[in-house]
Amino acid sequence: MPKILGKFKQIMPVFAIHFCLMSSLEAIALPAVKTHNFNRQDKSPPYVLQRQEIFGNSFLLQTTPIKYFLSQINSVQELQDVKPTDWSYDALQVLIERYGCISGFPDQSFRGEQTISRAEFVAGLNACLNTIEAIIANSDRIPQTDIDTIIRLSQEFQSDLAILQGRTDGSQARLEDLEATQFSTTSKLQGEVIFGLGSVLSSKSESNTVLGSRLRLELETSFSGQDLLFTRLSRSDFSGFSEELGTLQGNLAFAEPENNDLQLEVLQYIFNVGSKVDFIVGATGTTADDIAETISVLDGEGGSGSISLFGTRNPIYYPPGDAGLGIIHRPVDQIKISAGYLASNANESSLGSGLFDGPYSALGQITISPRENFSLAATYIHSYNQSDLETGTNRANLQSLTAELFDEEVSTVSNSYGLEMSWAISDRIVLGGWGGLSKVSNLSTLNQQIDRGTQDIWNWAATLALPDLGKEGSLGGIVVGMEPTVTNSTINTENLDEDSDRSLHLEAFYQYQVNDNIAVTPGVVWITKPDSDPQNSDDLVIGTIRTTFSF
Repeated sequence: MPKILGKFKQIMPVFAIHFCLMSSLEAIALPAVKTHNFNRQDKSPPYVLQRQEIFGNSFLLQTTPIKYFLSQINSVQELQDVKPTDWSYDALQVLIERYGCISGFPDQSFRGEQTISRAEFVAGLNACLNTIEAIIANSDRIPQTDIDTIIRLSQEFQSDLAILQGRTDGSQARLEDLEATQFSTTSKLQGEVIFGLGSVLSSKSESNTVLGSRLRLELETSFSGQDLLFTRLSRSDFSGFSEELGTLQGNLAFAEPENNDLQLEVLQYIFNVGSKVDFIVGATGTTADDIAETISVLDGEGGSGSISLFGTRNPIYYPPGDAGLGIIHRPVDQIKISAGYLASNANESSLGSGLFDGPYSALGQITISPRENFSLAATYIHSYNQSDLETGTNRANLQSLTAELFDEEVSTVSNSYGLEMSWAISDRIVLGGWGGLSKVSNLSTLNQQIDRGTQDIWNWAATLALPDLGKEGSLGGIVVGMEPTVTNSTINTENLDEDSDRSLHLEAFYQYQVNDNIAVTPGVVWITKPDSDPQNSDDLVIGTIRTTFSF
């Protein structure tokens, strides 16, 4: 009988290790690395995953794509689900108090009734053997029976332990290679390239089929894990069809002023104060949507989502830009309050320029999400000399129009109001839309060439998004709306009065996700009564095929 009990005690460590590793489904998961979204709708600073050093008998057990952390147990009495009457109690007591090679879960549970795989058992056995071998090397008080058990276990699982060691050595080698060749320990480089094939399918104006491109290189740098220095370099060789067509309606989202030289487009620093307040300091290229979320599921900044500038977001977000400060406050999870000040020509010291003497915009927005699938936003923007909406009719872009007609931009002040909505009815259907009103007043008469007055500029849109249409990651979209149109004007000057008719913006596209890095998007934009001109009987139809490469 004593011999049987002796043998039983010898194999108890095996069972103890086995049971300590049985559960992995309820352990606490380590935080995942946050990935960047080119839509940049989520501006929260990234949380950098710190490497976890493994000491002693605390080790990472990976049975699924999620890693789990097991904590060291110093006394068997800490295990709340192990009682002195349990048959494994004595063996666990020896392994914990004599050798310290049993790890438990953070909730002080042992979970000895759940099963594990042989590979998981070997991982635990390896950790325990390493600890016991270290103790043996520094002590001569280890019972011979325990030494015999260690030798027998090492021999029995020799091949498994060798495989585990090989995998560990391979992982370490790959890690060292990655550390030696990585771009930076604090920065991540990623980019986006767009090839856009576009053609005007129907219009009075003649225009050829074109192939344009846009390149963006982005650097995301974090110094503390709670901040983000965002840098973007870009180049473009496609400015769109607006000059040939004589209207900004139907302008494509990826069209930008031609600049074949790679240049700095965006430079901003984002950091938080506490868990509820984020600050954005922009040196250049900062826009209203960096501060105030557009909540449009079709907002992909030209690289994804809507193919048109109008279908991307409410046009009142477009005028503010360049340099300034933004604050985002989340008093509760369901409410986000955003405010900011942005000025253009902020880096120039001449009269009428600078941070406070040149064109500027002050904006505020409240976003409410009473449910996870439903969001509403109310936006207000006050601007000086930043009134042109970059979409819509010519009259709705007063500064550009006066520059064309009188060779001089008229000074303006504007107040814009917007309401935005997004409602995910299901995982496959998302309804959205917005309405916007801009009241634009001119501040001069350009030497008596025009009258002083105010324009009422309205725009609205209803959107339908169909995520994962046909293939996971793909997106179908439909946009119906009215681009910015002057519905009333007291500037009683020829060509600056209200638009005499209303035109519709109709858009459909399908973004086919070839793989994680390539998307092909054919689409069409149809504008009725272009530039709201009743004399223009030919509708405007623009077709495009956008190919986006991201890396």
